Amino acid sequence: MHTHETEQEQGHNYHHDHFGHHHHTDDSLNNIRVAFFLNLGFTILEIVGGLWTNSLAILSDALHDLGDSFSLGMSWYLHRLSTRSRDNHYSYGYRRFSLLGALLNTLVLMGGSVVIIGQAIPRVLHPEESNAPGMVLFAVIGILVNGAAVLKLRGGQSLNERAVALHLLEDVLGWVAVLAVSVILLFTDWHFLDPLLSLMITLYVLINIFKNLRKTLTLFLQGVPEDVDLQQLDTEILKLTNVISTHHTHVWSLDGERHVLTTHVVIPHTVSREEVLKLKEDIRGITERMNFAHTTVEVEFSDEECRIKEDC
Repeated sequence: MHTHETEQEQGHNYHHDHFGHHHHTDDSLNNIRVAFFLNLGFTILEIVGGLWTNSLAILSDALHDLGDSFSLGMSWYLHRLSTRSRDNHYSYGYRRFSLLGALLNTLVLMGGSVVIIGQAIPRVLHPEESNAPGMVLFAVIGILVNGAAVLKLRGGQSLNERAVALHLLEDVLGWVAVLAVSVILLFTDWHFLDPLLSLMITLYVLINIFKNLRKTLTLFLQGVPEDVDLQQLDTEILKLTNVISTHHTHVWSLDGERHVLTTHVVIPHTVSREEVLKLKEDIRGITERMNFAHTTVEVEFSDEECRIKEDC
């Protein structure tokens, strides 16, 4: 006997989850939209300021922010797309498009970092004079603008929001470095500090980029989400009454937040229909506590052959 969650139950669970996340989704879209307009407006100002002050740090950040503006706009679009309901083309909905936005953002950020490193190294070896007072002014504005955007995205739960927040955090750190350099340059002629600190900040951010990229690729390859203990899940199910064993237990995530579970549960062939229903309810209780958005459980009697031959 194979017992699955019915389409009606799935629809009920989907709509319940959809409305439960509606407020969070609106906040996410608003946060990314605000970050996009802040970043785009300030990028234009940076280009002018970088040329005026002859600061590599400012020009490099302007180039990076130009890429960020593109990435933020793309994230905004993909995040909006991810809120669409499921249809005949995407039966799980469009939430993985948000994950696609996180991946593309990370790749753009990596490309921008490589450009900055390529520009900074020659300037360390052959420093050029910069306009220190102008750098101080733009650094203060940069910290305020980008800091406001980071605060707007603080606590974002989706990988897309985290990727965007990483962009903006890099900008804040970069402007702190610019401010430190510009203050020093007010009193010294150590102009090599401008590209040197820009290089150090970029290398630091690259470390975080690779961490975020690893998480994103894991989800793309349907790896088990970091917040799910697969062994613990199996253990809890095995503790339930009438459960002999489990197999074909698979866990993956749509977007880093909404997780999916499928599993086969073997029970004695003497178990009654009422006991099967009770078991399903108990398993549902476990998966709800672990915040699974989609759960499919196939119940098999001990004298029944598994329809999936592999690993059975």
